[in-house]
Amino acid sequence: MPPVELILLLLSPVFLIAIALEYRTARKHYRLKDSLHNVALALLHQGSDMLALLLLMPLFYWLHRFALFDIELTAVTLFGAFLLQDFLYYWFHRASHHVHWLWLAHVVHHSSRHMNFSTAFRQSLLYPLVGMWLFWTPMIVLGFAPELVLAIVAINLAFQFFVHTQVVGQLGWLERVFNTPTHHRIHHASNPCYLDKNFAGVLIIWDKLFGTYTDAQPSEQIRYGIVGSAPQDTLLSINFHEGRVLLSKLKKAPGFKEKLRQLFSAPRHLP
Repeated sequence: MPPVELILLLLSPVFLIAIALEYRTARKHYRLKDSLHNVALALLHQGSDMLALLLLMPLFYWLHRFALFDIELTAVTLFGAFLLQDFLYYWFHRASHHVHWLWLAHVVHHSSRHMNFSTAFRQSLLYPLVGMWLFWTPMIVLGFAPELVLAIVAINLAFQFFVHTQVVGQLGWLERVFNTPTHHRIHHASNPCYLDKNFAGVLIIWDKLFGTYTDAQPSEQIRYGIVGSAPQDTLLSINFHEGRVLLSKLKKAPGFKEKLRQLFSAPRHLP
């Protein structure tokens, strides 16, 4: 089993305990059907990721043959790998909101109108198809072993599970450096003033450096979900509804150049 899947599988009891505790203390944030969909979507996502990695690992090892450096595993290089992967995750996440092709997958994560730990499970099976893995290849070409890269990706994603909650408030000085539930609640908001903000994985510093950070506004109550055409409440629609939206845009676009522009332009956030 690829390391990214193995790490998340080993941590799954921790995730389930966190969900159970949150449900016990903040049941109002949960809806049974929504949470069951989140679990089913996670299983579909893990299955598609496992299949994709089995197909992609030979490519990753081939790319590693052309690595620019022979990077030995030390505490310093491990820390550097963590920083680089988190930096690349920021740009993947930001691109997923501004490139419609990538939004096909990422929209699934934003499609729930609820925010709780189970929302972290709400992932798309289309991530391998749209090319999330392309964002990790610079690390492999630089000289980091593919197994290490995938393990760091898994740890980054595991951390992000814990920012999907409404029961944790401000965390003091940690808010200045790390992605926290406060920051991520804003990211999931559909309010116009919050759209496309706080893309951080682990470190919020990237948003502050590149102009995508915003604080919560006391007068603006967060509304969760997506803006525009929403999927029906079925697994099939949640996974593929945005594909129909994009396909409609492509059919209406005149000529190949305009169709290509629609494919890689930002999804329109319409009320």
